[in-house]
Amino acid sequence: MNVIDAILEAITWIGFGGAAFFGMFSLVVWAADGSWQQADAIVDRDGGHPVVRWFMSDGGVGAATPTDAEARLLEGRDAAVIWYRVGRSDRMRLTRRPPGLRALWIAAAALAIGALVCTAASWIRYFTVT
Repeated sequence: MNVIDAILEAITWIGFGGAAFFGMFSLVVWAADGSWQQADAIVDRDGGHPVVRWFMSDGGVGAATPTDAEARLLEGRDAAVIWYRVGRSDRMRLTRRPPGLRALWIAAAALAIGALVCTAASWIRYFTVT
């Protein structure tokens, strides 16, 4: 076995291990996030900072102050589609899933693809290079 084979083997195991870690961690983040439901909301700008208000599925009314980043996205809009936390009238966001979850999925997929490429390269070297 030469150096290239050892490097390919190491990258393969690191890739598969990292993909498994990030994949499992993304499942934990997804499960811990809880249930969120979609709602049509009104952006109220009577005060200095906007307040987002919506009707919840149980008939209650929700209100939350958006973060600075969300406030920039809501700038100039009177209404928005939001996601609110079921059972809480003060939690909302503009995306269905948590923002970091997509990065975890991309990391897991990139590591898995890298591991598969190194596995294929290792097999090609094993069966063709003497």
